[in-house]
Amino acid sequence: MAENIVGRQLRSLRESVKLSQYRLALVNGKIAQPAVNRYENGVVCPSLETLLWYADYFDVSLDYIFGRTDNPRGRLFDCKPKIAEKNEELAAFVEMCFDSNSPVNARLKETMLKLLEEKSSGVAPVREE
Repeated sequence: MAENIVGRQLRSLRESVKLSQYRLALVNGKIAQPAVNRYENGVVCPSLETLLWYADYFDVSLDYIFGRTDNPRGRLFDCKPKIAEKNEELAAFVEMCFDSNSPVNARLKETMLKLLEEKSSGVAPVREE
């Protein structure tokens, strides 16, 4: 890779949540820490399966990982919480509880709204890994 855009993005994503290469490898369960290091340094290009895992885990698009956009928004960002339609007071409360300037808090807020939606619809939550 002439320019190590992918590696730079992967490192940035990992560091944004304060994970070491070792911890990220443990979370993934299929790759080892030396592989994470090789990806980030541009020695090896990750497999498509690994790139998709990164995109899902960090909720970013593959375009973001490949440096085609500066907008990291993945699938969860596009979901409109339906709980707001059913119970606006509860949705307003959840909105008030989380600082929208914090990426971690924004993600936590989205998860909370999703759980509330599942609870109100009677659908059992699906555990994503």
